[in-house]
This record gives sequence, C-alpha cells and structure tokens, in this order.
Amino acid sequence: MKDRNFLDSVMEFERQLESLQQQYNDLKKYVAHMVEDHQAIQTENLHLRRRLEELLSNDSSDERSETEKMSLLDIGEGYDNLARLYQEGFHVCHVHFGSSRKGEDCLFCLSFLNKQNA
Repeated sequence: MKDRNFLDSVMEFERQLESLQQQYNDLKKYVAHMVEDHQAIQTENLHLRRRLEELLSNDSSDERSETEKMSLLDIGEGYDNLARLYQEGFHVCHVHFGSSRKGEDCLFCLSFLNKQNA
C-alpha cells in the first residue's frame, strides 16, 4: 500500500513540474516579446532623434563637420544591419552569431541589440 501512495506522489510531483515548465516557457515567451517591443520602440526613438537633429541642424548654423555627420550615420547603419539580420531570423549575439534562430527569440541577441541602442 505504501508503494502505491509513493508512486502517486511521484506522479503528482511530475505533473506539477510539467505545469511549472509550461508556465516558465510562457513567461520566457512573454519576456522575449516585451524585450522585442522595447527594442522596436528604442529603434524608432533613435530614428526620430536623428531626424530631429537633421531638422535642427538645417535650421541653425552648420557647426558639425562632414566627418562627424558621417560617423553618426555609420553607427546607425551598422545597428540597422544587425537589427535587420535579427528580423530575418539570424543570431547577432556573440554566442550564436550568424546561425539560424529557427523562429525562436534569443534573449542574448535582444539584449545585445538593446545595448547597442543605449
């Protein structure tokens, strides 16, 4: 009789673990989605700031040299290329750079893209 009770307890524990694993996977997907949304908003904000700087620099006297303007554009282009590669389904993080994401979000990549935008 004790063996049966023990087996029932183990099976119940296994069901609880499976439930926790599902909750963890759901939470991980939610966090990845939130980080992705945050990244998209930051990218849009960066583009808007650059556009505002362009408009303000056109109105005021041109204090920046052409090389300074080009360096700002080069940084943005590199970031945009990495973001585009990520959207196309490739890793841009140092852990799995260049390999296919197979439709799954990568928190390393999202964290990396978030740092680049800060």
